[in-house]
Amino acid sequence: MRLTLNGRPVDADPPGETTLLDFLRDHRGLTGTKRGCDRAECGTCTVLLDGEPVYSCRTLVHRCDGRTVETIEGLGTADAPHLLQEAFVAEDATQCGFCTPGQIMAAVAVLARDANPTDEQIIAGLSGNLCRCGTHPKIVRAVRRAAAAMRTASHG
Repeated sequence: MRLTLNGRPVDADPPGETTLLDFLRDHRGLTGTKRGCDRAECGTCTVLLDGEPVYSCRTLVHRCDGRTVETIEGLGTADAPHLLQEAFVAEDATQCGFCTPGQIMAAVAVLARDANPTDEQIIAGLSGNLCRCGTHPKIVRAVRRAAAAMRTASHG
């Protein structure tokens, strides 16, 4: 099996029933993707598969053969964070932080579809990601802030 993971080609032969979540965490050491419910309900494990958000806890890694997977580790670094990561910090949208990687990855997909989404579009795009801390309003503000920063950066 071969896939592109965070911009790099990866050859792997994991056991047949390995989920993408287990492959990322246990086989690749990418622990930014979190295990939450393990039932594809909370969104904590959200990653992008060919640019679309998926629950990695219920996606078999073999379905990713020939495809592109992006995790939170591929988005930015501590020295050069992605504008979404900066916006989450600026809006204090991280509270406990457990759902944050999944929220950010879902937000990447929202902004890829629409550079200037309405709050309703942001909420709909993040609806598969639960925040048990109740930080949803701050998360929406963070996505709106990142969208504005990204539009400014693309015109700058």
